[in-house]
Order: sequence, then C-alpha cells, then structure tokens
Amino acid sequence: MTSPTDARRTVLSTLRPGPRATVVLIVLVAATTVLPLLAPLLTRSFVDGAIAGDSLQTLTLIALGYLGLAVSGQVARLLTAWLASQLAWDGTNRLRELLAAHALGLDMAYHGQRTPGEMIERVDGDVDALAQFVVAFLLDVVVSILLLLGVIVVVFTVDARIGGVLLAYCLLLGFGMMRAQRLAVPAATRTRERHAALFGNLEERLAGAEDIRANGAGAHVVNRFHQSSARLYRADLRAEKISGGLYAGTTLAFAVGTALMLGMAAWTQQAGTLTVGTAVLLFQYMQMVRTPFERLIDQLKNYQRALAAVARVGGLLAEQRTLAEPDQPRELPPAGPLSVEMQNVGFAYPDDDEQVLTEVNLYLEPGETLGLVGRTGSGKTTIARMVLRLYDPTTGTVRVGGVDLRDVGLASVHRRVGIVTQDVQLFAASVRDNLTLFRDADEDPDHLGDDRLRAVLTDVGLADWFAALPDGLDTVLAQQGSGVSAGEAQLLAFARAFLTDAGVVVLDEASSRLDPATELRIDAAIDQLLAERTGVLIAHRLSSLARVDKIAVVDDGRIVEYGRRDDLAADPHSRFGQLLDAAGVSR
Repeated sequence: MTSPTDARRTVLSTLRPGPRATVVLIVLVAATTVLPLLAPLLTRSFVDGAIAGDSLQTLTLIALGYLGLAVSGQVARLLTAWLASQLAWDGTNRLRELLAAHALGLDMAYHGQRTPGEMIERVDGDVDALAQFVVAFLLDVVVSILLLLGVIVVVFTVDARIGGVLLAYCLLLGFGMMRAQRLAVPAATRTRERHAALFGNLEERLAGAEDIRANGAGAHVVNRFHQSSARLYRADLRAEKISGGLYAGTTLAFAVGTALMLGMAAWTQQAGTLTVGTAVLLFQYMQMVRTPFERLIDQLKNYQRALAAVARVGGLLAEQRTLAEPDQPRELPPAGPLSVEMQNVGFAYPDDDEQVLTEVNLYLEPGETLGLVGRTGSGKTTIARMVLRLYDPTTGTVRVGGVDLRDVGLASVHRRVGIVTQDVQLFAASVRDNLTLFRDADEDPDHLGDDRLRAVLTDVGLADWFAALPDGLDTVLAQQGSGVSAGEAQLLAFARAFLTDAGVVVLDEASSRLDPATELRIDAAIDQLLAERTGVLIAHRLSSLARVDKIAVVDDGRIVEYGRRDDLAADPHSRFGQLLDAAGVSR
C-alpha cells in the first residue's frame, strides 16, 4: 500500500520540470538574485566618490551602471515569472490527470462516502493551490532566501562584526517563523477541509434544486449552507489571525533590526573604520534583508495552503482500491458468451459488519439470461455489481467464463462484461464520443468506426433522431444531455452496449425510463443484444422478464427462490408466480 510519504514524493516528482527547463530556470533565478546584490556596491562607489570629489563623468557612469543593473534585474525577474508560471501549469496539469485517473479507479465504497463537489475540490482545488504557490515559491521563496544569504555574505566581507549581528538576527527571526508555522499549517489545513465540505454541500443542493423547490425545503437548505459557511468562517478567521499576528510581529522585528544596524553603522563610521558610502551600503542591504522576509511572510498563506494541499493530495493518492489487480492477471475468453457462477457468495461493505449478501449461489450457462426480482434494497444490484467486479465478495467466489474474477485483469473485465443502467451519463461532447466513451476509433475500427456507430444507432431505433442531427456524429450534445429526451438517452446507452465485445451484459432497470412506445422500439434490440451474450436483468416491471431463462428471487440479501422461469411461473405456490399475479402479468 502506498504511504502518504511516497504519495507526496509522487506529487513533487510530477511537478518537477525537465532538465533543459531546469537549467534555464536556474540561470534566471541566479540572475534575479545576483543583479540586485550588485546595485548597493555601485551606490557605495557613488556616495564615496561624490564626497571625494570625483568627476561628473565618473559619477554619471556609476549612475548609469546602477540603472542598468536595476533594469536587468527586473527583466530577469519577469522572465523567471513567465517560465515558472508555464512550468507550474504544465506540472499541475499532469498532477490533475494523475489524480483524476487515480480517483476514478477507487472503489465504489470510497466514492459513496464523498460528494462529487468534494472530489472536484480534491482533484482541482488543491492542485490549483499548488499551481499558485509554485510560481510564488520560485520568485518569493527561493530567490528571497538566496538573496538573504547573499546579503549576509557581502556584509560579512564588509565588516565581520556587523555580519555576525545580522546573521544572528536573521537566524532568530527565521526560528520564530518556523515555530509559528506549527500553528499556521494546521489552521490552513482545516480551512481547506471546510472549503471542500462547503463545495460538496453546495453541489448536492444545486443538483437537487428541482426537488428542493417542489417540496419547500429551501429554508432547510439555506440553514445547512449557513452552518457550512459558519464552520468555514471560523476556520478561516483563525488562520487569518495567525497570519496577521505573524505579519505584525515580523514588522516589529524589522524595525528593531534596522535601528540596530543603523546604530552599529554610525558607531563604526565615527570610529573611522567605515566610509559614509559603506554605511549607506549597509542600510540598503538591511532594507534588502527586510524585503525577502516580507515576501516570505506574504507568501505564508500560499505556503500554508500548498502544504495542506500536498498533504491532502498525498492522502488521496495513498488511498488504494481494495479490488487489487492480480500479480499475474488472467484473461477472460476473448469471444462468445460467458458463463456466470456465484458460489456461496457473501458480502459486507468495508467497515460495516452488516451482511448485504449471504450464501448466494447462481449458475448461468453461456448465453443464458437471468432475471433478478425482489423489493428495493434486497441485494439485486449488489449481485449485479459482483459480476462487474465493482466489489469483491467477502466470502465465496464469483466466476465468469470459469475464471475467478479476482484473478482476472480489470481491463479484461471491462472489455468482456458490460452494463446498461437507468442512470445514463451523457457528456458535453460529440455523439461519437458519447458512444465510444472517448476511445480512439483506430484502437478498434471494427467496433468503433463511424459506419459501425451509424449502424448501431439504427439498430436501437435512433435512425430518425440521428438523421435530424445538424452535424451527424460530430454533433455536440449539451451538458448532461440537455436537449436529449430520457428515452433517447436510454437508447444511446443501449447503443454503447452494442459497441462492446461483451460476453456478459447486465441490464439494471435499463428500460425503466422508457415510455411504452419507445420500449417497443428497443425490445427487438434487446433480443439482439442478448442473443449471443449471457444476460443478467434487474427489473421492477415483471413484464420485462418474459425473455429470461431463469429467475432468482432476492430477499434480504439471500436467494429465496431460484429456477427456470417457465417452471416457477407454472408453479402456483412459487414466490415468482405470486409476484406475477400481484402485478397482473400473465404467467
């Protein structure tokens, strides 16, 4: 299992630029550091030269040199900022891709405990905090520290006594800042957590806005939002108080340090060991010491957020799916319908002792279809998810094609086991991408080519709909499929199933959103879909199970009745037969 420390190393390695960019960045950082250090030396020469009566031409050349250094320093800083920003966004975009892929690979149980808004904040919000800090880190942290070290070295060469006092002053101030960080970082972490909770709360409420308004739950929603906002306010207020206290304390420390430096410079000048120009030089360097510390304090908030973000990103990467990829993955049979077997299967969610499934035993020959019936929450969907290996059984074995799914590579499972659900996800993308789920047609031209896509749309009854599209397969669907009817969206989901080479297909309430006319159009397509595949159908409308070979009645996580549909329907005492009678469906 990946530790948080290893995950943080992964984060930092993702942000690290390439060797060529690193060399250019080092040169620019060096220029941004060295050029400001040279300017006070010219100031000393100008002041001492003016007192000594040097010529106007000499003083003018010194002044022009000072101006050149100032302009060059600003140009170097500008180029450093541009390159750092470019590298920061490149690195953080790579990190976003890594986090998104990792999050999508985590178990359903993990996502079930977190809102979509919280996951967006974890994948994008924390990374954005890192992107903002990377640029500031190079410009206001690295450059400032190097500049600070350079000032101390130069002052030591001017006067060792003053250099020693300056070094002690900087060490004392730096130690105080490091101690303060122990308070600041946890406060910033709590603020980020409160932000994530607020966004998650808001996203959920916005998604359910129609139901909330229809049922008059607005006051409750506003109250919950107020509570989340209050928690964020308190966390942010504490973080701001700590940051403000640090800033005020540092400002006072700078005032004391400047007074001390000026006093020592005046004393040594009166003793005749320093010139007036050198005293001015020391004052300028003291002001330069102030600038790095002020920049470090200014970036403290971003630094706190970045540390909190790295910890949270590292924590996300440290999360591991329990459905581990086998060390030597096996492949499911590459073609044809597959058998499905559940042997003494039991299941309980992680960190929950309540049994969801108990002693489930099923067997389907290749090409057979099974209908799962039972009340809501009886365990039907969990059984189907076992076939898809969205969960592993806590006891027993699930086999597909005669192979234990725990020994099969996940890519093989995704390729050979398909699903159509009642909750169809359509993307703000072209019809082609919505059908292929963004896979490249070159990967599988026989299944994903344009001709195949058009044929499948015709097979599922969407020929007229497709003919009306302005740009054919390139027509972009609106966000969340806006403008596409529920029936059309369901038919598109069936079209996706036709495009796979699945040997097993799970239909989870797949026709529940279809009106009778649309359902008639798709009946033939379902028969065609199941003709050369093993099928597992979940349906509340028992009339939709007329085509299945076997029936399993599920109650409280157990199979309480299992057999061939015709036999159960003909048995006057069977549970399935009683359900048919209650629903008014002919046996």
